[in-house]
Amino acid sequence: MKGTTSAAARGLCSCHVCRLVSRKSRFSEPAHCPRCGATLHFRKPGSLQRCWALVIASYILYIPANTLVMMETGSLLTYRRDTIVSGVAHLWKTGSWLIAVIVFIASVAIPLLKLFSLTLLLFSVQRRSASRPRQRTRLYRMVELVGRWSMLDIYVVTLLAALVQLGSMATVKAGPAAVAFGSVVVLTMFATMEFDPRLIWDPLQKEEFHD
Repeated sequence: MKGTTSAAARGLCSCHVCRLVSRKSRFSEPAHCPRCGATLHFRKPGSLQRCWALVIASYILYIPANTLVMMETGSLLTYRRDTIVSGVAHLWKTGSWLIAVIVFIASVAIPLLKLFSLTLLLFSVQRRSASRPRQRTRLYRMVELVGRWSMLDIYVVTLLAALVQLGSMATVKAGPAAVAFGSVVVLTMFATMEFDPRLIWDPLQKEEFHD
């Protein structure tokens, strides 16, 4: 890393809207992107504060998302109310092991790992840690990539509700946990978008880059 010069040190700034790289003086009035007109910033203003707020809200909503009823299924003979975990357990007991593993990973493990990863990134940036920036950047890219697959449970409930509605014979509908779970997924996606990964590399530079 030694001997390298950052783009910000050269006065180059990437637009947060259209990604055009432009030159911006650190001592001039607020500059605007020549292509889309958005205000240019060397680093996203308030990135850490907004990301922390979204992550904390996600932690709070993660509890009802996993304790309330996710799906209600009923027929002439049986009626079930399942949380995510009880649904996974039921799939496992009935022999649908592969589906149970997929639902557990996508609906329980991935959202929690995303929250832990974002928390780790936020703590490391606030402490201005210079340790393993490349690995932390890869972690951020991984969180950004896999986030959308956390919606699997909502897709399953929607698909079942569309396919299994057989009038008075059987019904499938989403429970209150679906709202909390969907909120967790959306909030973590927004938190990932708000986090500025360039902050990971700032401790390796001699200069501070602010607007």
